[in-house]
Amino acid sequence: MADTQQSSDPRVADLVRAGKVRVALFPPQFSKDARTGELKGMWVEVVRELGAHIGVALEVIELANPGELAACLSSGACDIGAMGFDPSRAPLVGGFTPPFMRVDYSFLVPAGSPVCSSADVDRPGLRISAVSNHSSTLALSRMLKHAEQFGTDTPEAAFELLRSGRVDAWASIRPTLLDFAAELPGSRVLADSYGANLPALVVPKGQDARLAYLSEFVEAAKASGLMQRAIERNGQAGYSTVPPGKI
Repeated sequence: MADTQQSSDPRVADLVRAGKVRVALFPPQFSKDARTGELKGMWVEVVRELGAHIGVALEVIELANPGELAACLSSGACDIGAMGFDPSRAPLVGGFTPPFMRVDYSFLVPAGSPVCSSADVDRPGLRISAVSNHSSTLALSRMLKHAEQFGTDTPEAAFELLRSGRVDAWASIRPTLLDFAAELPGSRVLADSYGANLPALVVPKGQDARLAYLSEFVEAAKASGLMQRAIERNGQAGYSTVPPGKI
């Protein structure tokens, strides 16, 4: 769907003048080839298509977490970011586009765990690890009434708490849990979910025109089949497309 000519749309004129668009991403929105350093993943494919659509170079800014992304937008160090929608994040950015895919939240539990469903998780004495400020963690915090939550900075740290027996479950998006389950024999990802991440593009505050441009791009990307093809190429279980015009 990309137009290889530079866009004349005034809503992205500043990006055209700069000759590039700086897009901030954080794990697990990308992976990196250990040999070449090339960034990969569905989010990366989407923003590459965006750069081509505007007709400028793409610069991916690799960040550690959503908090760093919000700060990057606020400081002007990046032009656009990708972030799952959550009501608590609305004041941090200038707005969210429609979501471009859906990914469920679930739990990874170790071998022998009596936990069979998300409803079993919220019990007194049960300990759950989760990456701080991720959308799955924000949803988890609203859900929990009895279980204890342990925040970490990275998925690797959250998994290590589970592997070492210091927590009883790890809450995250299903694809990430499935990837790490392979490293913990006998572990399993619960079949049900406690919510879903709806990834979207976000802009700094005061960028309503840019947000409108990006929203149109996202809807066109979904309608063209770009998102479905990206999901199929990356071959990760747990992701699904969101139909155009649907949230």
